[in-house]
Amino acid sequence: MNELLFRKFVKDCENVKDSRVRDSYGKLAGAVGIVSNSLLCMMKIVIGWLSGSIAIVADGINNLADASSSLITLIGFRLAALPEDDEHPYGHARIEYLAGMAVSVMIILVGVELGKSSIEKIISPEPLEFSWVLAAVLLLAIVIKIWQARFNIAAGKKIDSLTLMATGADSRNDVISTSVVLLGVLVGHFAQVQIDGYLGLAVAIFILWSGISLVRETVSPLLGEAPDPELVREIAQIAKSHEGILDIHDLAVHNYGPGKIFASIHLEVDAAVDVMKSHDLVDNVEHEIAEKLKINVTAHMDPVDLSAPYRNEIMEIVKKTIEPIEGVISMHDLRFVSGPTHTNVIFDIVVSSSCQYSQEEIKRIIDSAIQTKYPNFFTVIDFDTSYIKL
Repeated sequence: MNELLFRKFVKDCENVKDSRVRDSYGKLAGAVGIVSNSLLCMMKIVIGWLSGSIAIVADGINNLADASSSLITLIGFRLAALPEDDEHPYGHARIEYLAGMAVSVMIILVGVELGKSSIEKIISPEPLEFSWVLAAVLLLAIVIKIWQARFNIAAGKKIDSLTLMATGADSRNDVISTSVVLLGVLVGHFAQVQIDGYLGLAVAIFILWSGISLVRETVSPLLGEAPDPELVREIAQIAKSHEGILDIHDLAVHNYGPGKIFASIHLEVDAAVDVMKSHDLVDNVEHEIAEKLKINVTAHMDPVDLSAPYRNEIMEIVKKTIEPIEGVISMHDLRFVSGPTHTNVIFDIVVSSSCQYSQEEIKRIIDSAIQTKYPNFFTVIDFDTSYIKL
């Protein structure tokens, strides 16, 4: 059914990299959530009021919050699709993350209110008015929420949307909470044991835990989380697949929201090759990455003198020296400047943020290894922080 809805209401639904298609998925999910949650809210509040169940009323209010979160989702996708402007040259796609955070905060607030109401019910328990209509309504609500959860999670996975995934997780929470409420109603009727308040409190704790987890997930991309390892692998694979690219380094990926990813990369080429040919090669790499991965990429050309004396030997010495040093990842951009009394060996060393060695210590270790064989060689090292694991 989900695929049928996607094909019916989302034009070109398989082209999920297109921002307009993402917008359509978000609008569809928002509209479905508003309609279905509003219907469930009215049903549960009426049934809860007639039966005297605080858990059912609270569950209905939870559905009202769900309808509001669906509205936030709808507005969030609408705003995220706004084009670039002078104040936001990278677009507005991060609004989608803010919408996801708003949904997560609403989940937490619902959990707090449900917890308060449940504690009051525990302190002052009241018998519930049971009817099979009540049970049927709750069972219908569970079925609808199962479908909602599957629908939102399916849509979220298709377009890689944390907002829709959060909405789907919220619907999954509702399946659990409504199931617990139904259990309480049945136990209260058949066993004459009033556990309505206790079950409501258990549901509230679960909702709070889920909401806090979702806040952490939606905050992470706003803080600047590491890029998807699969995206990094694909960028590296495309770049290295071009004949003439010797190696890559200094890859950086910046996420300005879904569909708004910018990257920069250094491409090593043979210095002996005509510069125009190398420039054309670098352009081709940029175009292929942009076309296949739908990201904005800028490539920097690094010419490497493969015929430089001592090059291979010095590279081997440095690589063997840094291999056992934890947190030192690689070297690149090796070049030499020779003088009458000494030779400067210039290169970059890439270190991770977890490296326990200081730059001075690393340089001293490398200097010692090189000068054991070449006493007149002095290193000039630039240290780079590794933001991405290649």
